[in-house]
Amino acid sequence: MSPTEIVALLIALVIGITVHEFAHAAAAVWLGDSLPERQGRLTLSPAAHLDLMGSLMFLVGGFGWGKPVQYNPYALRASARIGPAIVSAAGPLSNIILAVFVALGVRVFIFGLEIVDLPTQVVGTILYLLVFFIYYNLILSFFNLIPVFPLDGFTILQGLLPAGLADLLEMTRPYGFFILLLMLFAGGNVMGVLLYRPVFALMGLLVGIEF
Repeated sequence: MSPTEIVALLIALVIGITVHEFAHAAAAVWLGDSLPERQGRLTLSPAAHLDLMGSLMFLVGGFGWGKPVQYNPYALRASARIGPAIVSAAGPLSNIILAVFVALGVRVFIFGLEIVDLPTQVVGTILYLLVFFIYYNLILSFFNLIPVFPLDGFTILQGLLPAGLADLLEMTRPYGFFILLLMLFAGGNVMGVLLYRPVFALMGLLVGIEF
């Protein structure tokens, strides 16, 4: 990784995970559970949300995690399945929204270049940082949408499935970590379909870059 890409990754890591976990906390509080707020998670301070090991794994292995937001599903103003699904969906959705806003910033920046003349190297560095920020936030979002425990997609899918199928999905919970490892290290085609294909497609829509 180039120094510029490392900087982009660090910025995306800090902001992306912070916004992601804050969104979980905000959704739980919005649905009536005060536990995240009492635990200091209803904040945009990175110190409240970053996990040391999860951050290191993001840098070393390309995937990682923040501190999980704790909440009481029985305190939510929703059913025991729909409530957690909403809380879980808030995290990945927040990263997509963040990517969209930054993409709008890219469009404005490119438009502004017609008015303000900047050195080519400066323009290239800024665009590189912004585009990779978008990319890493989309990776964080779509990776968490994979329906394997402990990712958000597992709880989201449980909330959407009929009760019988949700119970069958629950049976995979103890094996989620091993399924995820298998997908990461031996399932290139699976990750391509579930992760990279939608990320690249959305990147094309947001910033006009084809992959």
